[in-house]
Amino acid sequence: MSRKYFGTDGIRGTVGQSPITPDFVLRLAHAVGRVLREGTARPRVLIGKDTRISGYMLESALESGFNSAGVDVVLVGPLPTPGVAYLTRALRANLGVVISASHNPFPDNGIKFFSAQGTKLSDEWESAVEERLTEEPVWVDSANLGKARRLDDAAGRYIEFCKSTFDHDLTLRGLKIVVDAAHGAAYQIAPKVFHELGAEVVAIGCAPDGLNINHEVGATHPQALVDAVRLHGADVGIALDGDADRLQVVDAQGRLYNGDELLYVMVKDRLDRGQSLGGVVGTLMTNMAVETALKARGVAFVRARVGDRYVLEELNKNGWLLGGEGSGHLLALDKHTTGDGLISALQVLQLCVRQQKPLAEVLGALRLYPQVLINVRLAPGTDWESSRALREARVAVDADLGSTGRALIRPSGTEPLLRVMVEAEDEALARTCAQRLADAAVAA
Repeated sequence: MSRKYFGTDGIRGTVGQSPITPDFVLRLAHAVGRVLREGTARPRVLIGKDTRISGYMLESALESGFNSAGVDVVLVGPLPTPGVAYLTRALRANLGVVISASHNPFPDNGIKFFSAQGTKLSDEWESAVEERLTEEPVWVDSANLGKARRLDDAAGRYIEFCKSTFDHDLTLRGLKIVVDAAHGAAYQIAPKVFHELGAEVVAIGCAPDGLNINHEVGATHPQALVDAVRLHGADVGIALDGDADRLQVVDAQGRLYNGDELLYVMVKDRLDRGQSLGGVVGTLMTNMAVETALKARGVAFVRARVGDRYVLEELNKNGWLLGGEGSGHLLALDKHTTGDGLISALQVLQLCVRQQKPLAEVLGALRLYPQVLINVRLAPGTDWESSRALREARVAVDADLGSTGRALIRPSGTEPLLRVMVEAEDEALARTCAQRLADAAVAA
């Protein structure tokens, strides 16, 4: 059964437009509740949210929908997505639910789910929910309606969990850290985590009003962090997105480090301590310099499709621990079951503290290859994969790049675009090759 509502990370859209309306969300929760009751007589779900004003409305609709299906609800309020995943597992709930549209602006919102183990759910589970959505609701009788309660210490429990992932022999004392929570779900939690580990904390993006989440702050707008680090003379800056599963880092010079570089630092920390990793998972867009550096240290590297969901699938398939994306979605499965911006930041800082070096020195000789991306607009129905001109251009480009670069051609999932990306040690060569492929694509 093809999925109508679920995308790669739950259900997302503009509030007030299908499917992000209170009536649909109530039906969704009822359908999920019915699926849960097929295996458990009295299921219990956790519901968390970010700081969007629409969260109140959607939280109420979810609560009613679950209760109507005979499911108990625990409301944890504003909490990072990975915090909901952690508490779902820690409290032995049957399901975790997050109301968030992650890095999107405030008019959007979404619903995503975690299993009892704190992991993303399968396509089969999502298909079962969508099948229930096609059926008439089956209300339980009054005696079997679900109940709801609030968990008042959810934030405190998650703070302690985050701190527990940082080496107990280390401290952040002596570091001044700017923390940008994107006016999102970690606005209270993130500053406390770093402060309680000893850092002097300067908080920005920690004053949500329901409308300003991700607005010119956070991991998707890192210039605010760069400016704040320079203004306050901080040692490092940490930026999260609206639901705190994405990370960007800035050093004292205002230099921004993306997820590819941070993933390498996390790998380096474990290798330097003599841990065996087996391999690391990136995506089709992971910078080739990272792949080369990992292989030079004897670490296997595999590319997954773009999306942290696919990185996680590949990690589980190989039995590996570390993976991530350049966007800042990083996975350390020996620390958490899902991507967590706060925990990833602590893993990066851990190596800096242990070596008593700034991030640039910890990173060492790694230098990302220049990447050139060209978007080619295609006429509807264009069969670019059968284009002889593009095939011939690709063969020529691969020959020019040799082992010093690579090319990637992939269609956009949301627009009639072909994305042409070339990276190489030599930026001029990357630009020439990218333009050659783009010209060939236009002629397709």
